[in-house]
Amino acid sequence: MSNTYKSAGVDKEEGYKTVDKIKSAVAETHNENVLNNLGSFGAFYQIAGYRNPVLVSGTDGVGTKLKVALDSKKYDSIGVDCFAMCANDILCHGAKPLFFLDYLACGKLDSEIAAEIVMGMVKACKDNNCALIGGETAEMPGMYQPGDYDVAGFCVGIVEKDEIIDGSTIKAGDKIIALPSSGFHSNGFSLVRKIFPDFNEEFEGKPLYETLLVPTMLYYKPIHKLLEEVKVSGIAHITGGGLIENVPRIIPENLCAKIDTSKIQIPTVMLELEKRGNIDRTEMYGTFNMGVGMVIVVDEKHAGKVLDLLDDAYEIGEIVENSEKIILI
Repeated sequence: MSNTYKSAGVDKEEGYKTVDKIKSAVAETHNENVLNNLGSFGAFYQIAGYRNPVLVSGTDGVGTKLKVALDSKKYDSIGVDCFAMCANDILCHGAKPLFFLDYLACGKLDSEIAAEIVMGMVKACKDNNCALIGGETAEMPGMYQPGDYDVAGFCVGIVEKDEIIDGSTIKAGDKIIALPSSGFHSNGFSLVRKIFPDFNEEFEGKPLYETLLVPTMLYYKPIHKLLEEVKVSGIAHITGGGLIENVPRIIPENLCAKIDTSKIQIPTVMLELEKRGNIDRTEMYGTFNMGVGMVIVVDEKHAGKVLDLLDDAYEIGEIVENSEKIILI
C-alpha cells in the first residue's frame, strides 16, 4: 500500500471542509477596500481617505486559556479573545483596525472545532468594522497531540500620523481612568488552571468554565467614541504583567502613575483565586488585570467628560513626578 499525506496524519479534506464552513461568514466582514477573496496567496487591502497614514500592527494569541476551552468543549469565545488581544493593543495608539489574519495549528483537524473558533473571530471583526482577509490552518501531527490546538492572530490598523497616541504628552496632574475588564481576558491562565483544576466546579451558580471563558473585552467602540470628543494623552492595554508592567510602558521619564488600589473594582473570581491560591496581592497585580482592561490618561480638565461619555469608566489615580513610573497605594 502506497503512502499518502493522509496516512501521515494530515487530512486535506478536513481542511477543505473548514474553509467551506467559514467562507461565506468571513466574506461578510469584507468591505470595498478588500480587493480579493479568501483563497489567494496574499490578501489585498487598499487604503484611501487619509492625509498621512501610519499603519499600526499587533500580533498575539490566547495562551493556555485555550486549554480551558478545549477541556470544556466550548470553542465559540476563543476567536473573540484572539482578535481582541491584537486589536486592543493597536487601539492604544489610536489606530482603527483595518484587517485581521489568523493562524490555527493542531494535531488533528476537526472542521467543526476549527470553524467554531474562526466564527468567533468573524463576530469580533464585524463588531469592530474590521475585515478578516486571510489565515492559515496547519495540521501538524507529531508536533501537537490529537485534540490540541493553538490560535494566534495578526491585526493591522491605521491612524493619522499627527493623531498617534504614544504617551509623550502625559504630564503631572493628568488623571488615570480605568475601563473595566470582562474577567481574566487571556492572561495568567497557567496560574488560573493550577489553582482552579476543575473547570466544572460550581462558581456563583454556574460551571466555573463559563466565568473563565468570558471573552476579552473589545474596546474599539468606547475608545473611538472617546477620541472623537476628548484629547487622550495615553492608553494602556492591561494584559500579561497586569497594571504593574503595562502602565509604565506609556509613562514618560521622571513621571509616575500613582494608582489608588482601593478604587479598583476587582472581580469576585479573582478574589477567589487569590484566596484559594494564597497568592500575594502584589503578585496578583503583576499577573492579572484585576478588573482593569484598559487605562486611559487624560488632562484633568477632561476627566469629567470621559466619565460622562463612558458609563462604566472610573478614576483610579493621577500622574505625579517620580522616577518609579508606577506606584500602587
